[in-house]
Amino acid sequence: MQRKKRVLVTGSSGQLGTTLQKLVQPIDESIEFEFANSKDLDITNLEAVTEFLNKDSFDYCVNCAAYTQVDKAEEDSERALLINQQGAQNLAKACHAYNIVLIHISTDFVFDGTKNTPYLETDRPRPMGIYGHSKFKGEQEVVRNMERYFIIRTSWLYSAYGHNFFKSMLKYGMERDQLSVVFDQVGTPTSAHDLSEVILKIISEEIDAYGIYHFSNEGVASWYDFAAAIFEINHIEVDLRPIRSKDYPTPAERPSYSVLDKSKIKHVLHLRIRHWRRSLAEVSKFME
Repeated sequence: MQRKKRVLVTGSSGQLGTTLQKLVQPIDESIEFEFANSKDLDITNLEAVTEFLNKDSFDYCVNCAAYTQVDKAEEDSERALLINQQGAQNLAKACHAYNIVLIHISTDFVFDGTKNTPYLETDRPRPMGIYGHSKFKGEQEVVRNMERYFIIRTSWLYSAYGHNFFKSMLKYGMERDQLSVVFDQVGTPTSAHDLSEVILKIISEEIDAYGIYHFSNEGVASWYDFAAAIFEINHIEVDLRPIRSKDYPTPAERPSYSVLDKSKIKHVLHLRIRHWRRSLAEVSKFME
């Protein structure tokens, strides 16, 4: 009888970790998942990480643990670097020691947004803020400390779980008559459900084309476009007004353009990626 593949998912209480938990329930029985939140496993503690990975024979580790508060990171850089850089280094070292494949989630915020064509995996990262800087440092630690890894950069992640722009807009749309949202930051909303399916495909098909990949849904949108679609699909009437980023200052500067080129992941995994509006409509059904 073939041994089950064992998969550890860190950061299991976040939106991606939660989405993965919901998705793997009906998956085939040849894969066994263990979900660990920050209380179960502190990825910033190398000794704890090493002990945790040593006690079970894991084949894969999916790192969903991250410091994702973009603005707060500007004043909390030590914590952001501890989780996003040191945590990634600890997992990479332990995964390398125990021959575990690491699937590490990163972000479009490693780029500065000065391009006007989709970013390739080979484009040089130039993060603008502490959050992007800490995530890029985490990528470097993974690359430096192991060979069997997938770094998946994604963008504008949302789901029915946790804290994200989608859920915030639903809340504000019900509470307010008028909202202003920036229209000069362009990227692609990405469903955590669709990203989860890509992660599970890598594991179930035992893909071994290791390296850095970009994944988002198809299409391009501004935050204003995204908000408008959220309200339209969920039948919420609100006076939505477009504003420039300079009229809505935030502690962290954000890339004005962070669309990701997905040619590589589509070719390697033979993917057909859904348009962001179609995925948004599906996620919205969970909120009814």
